[in-house]
Amino acid sequence: MGIVYAEITLKNAIDAGEVRRGHLAEQEVRGITLQALVDTGSGTGAQSPLVINEEIREALGLNVRGLRRTELADGAKQTYQVTEPVEVHRQDRETACPALVVPGAREVLLGAIPLEDLDLVVDPVRQALTGAHGDEVLCMVK
Repeated sequence: MGIVYAEITLKNAIDAGEVRRGHLAEQEVRGITLQALVDTGSGTGAQSPLVINEEIREALGLNVRGLRRTELADGAKQTYQVTEPVEVHRQDRETACPALVVPGAREVLLGAIPLEDLDLVVDPVRQALTGAHGDEVLCMVK
């Protein structure tokens, strides 16, 4: 299977909640649209999370709520910061989940956990990100 990238929008979920409560204007929600590497976690059997770097955490204004020890693809075990919830938007789908902050990460990883919540899967035949319960192709392999 090839490498799949998907355009996603990340938003500070606390900001978004304040908009719904009428305490913040929509344009004040901190967010960013970017290309994320789709990481199904199938190579390690691990449930892969959303992974961001420190610069994105700061841009979204996300607080750190704890630490998590995890194993990277190269087998190295490290402890990383875990943020408060991030809204992940992909076309007409959205979910909220914490992010793992990996300092110096060059790419955002859209892992199996948010993919499942978004009801998205990688179709190995078409090498595309699709709806898990439909035929709509949402992005193609690069």
